[in-house]
Parts: sequence; C-alpha cells; structure tokens
Amino acid sequence: MSSTSTTSAIDKIEFTFYGSPKPQQRHRTTRVGKGIRNYDPSQQQKATLLESIAEHRPPRPLSGPVAMKFLFRFPRPKSHYGKRKGVAYLKPDAPDYVTTKGRNDIDNLMKLVMDAINGIFFEDDGQVCMVMAKKVYSDVPRTTVTIIPGKE
Repeated sequence: MSSTSTTSAIDKIEFTFYGSPKPQQRHRTTRVGKGIRNYDPSQQQKATLLESIAEHRPPRPLSGPVAMKFLFRFPRPKSHYGKRKGVAYLKPDAPDYVTTKGRNDIDNLMKLVMDAINGIFFEDDGQVCMVMAKKVYSDVPRTTVTIIPGKE
C-alpha cells in the first residue's frame, strides 16, 4: 500500500492508501501446549497501513471529539464489464455501490483503520463521535480517510 494526502493539523487530517480495502478480522484463540494464545490476524495489515500513512500523523494524538469520513473504493468484478467488437466497456446496469453480502461489512472496514491509528492519530477511538462511510466501485482500489477534530 502507498499513500497520498493533504494534511492540516488544525482543520483536518486526510490520507489515502492504495489497495483493495480489507475488513478487520476477528481475534483468534488457539491452544499452545497447555496454554492459550490470543492473536490478531489483522496485525500485519494494520502495521502496513500505519507504515504507509506515517508521514501524516499529527505531532501528538488528537484529544477531544473527532469526526471521521471513510471512502472505500473496491475493484470492479469482471461481471461488470462486457466486450463489444473486442473492446471492454462498463455495462450500463453495473452498480456504483458495493453491497455484497457476508464480506466487507462497512463497520469491519472502519474498525481495521480505527484500530490501526488508535493512540497515534487520536488518543482513543472512543473519541470518535461522528462517522460517515461509503463503499463504491472504482478502477483504482483505495481507501481515503478524513479525520476532523471537533471543539473540546
């Protein structure tokens, strides 16, 4: 993943990271010998995300209320395209919004990002008091996140 951004420490923090959006996976518990081990299967994704947006982190985590906007852009499946005289085209009935069942729930997509930046971009994800999120299809899969600090 790579990232681009425009950042204003006072007004907002905005960053984009490229690649198909991934949801937060459930934590796993396994037995190791006589013990139990808990692990986060999304740990590597969170580390990669943080690495790609590190240049946009504020000098210190934001405090007070925070609003967040998410725009998740997914790659279009091949079924959205047709061919006419050997030239690919987007079918007129191809949907704009991602509504697949069972995968990529919007809350889990947001959770991965919020967990990754928790304690770095803001003190705690409990500060997030307003969220706007959208899942759409795009030729360039990526996620754009805007963090807007509120007044304390």
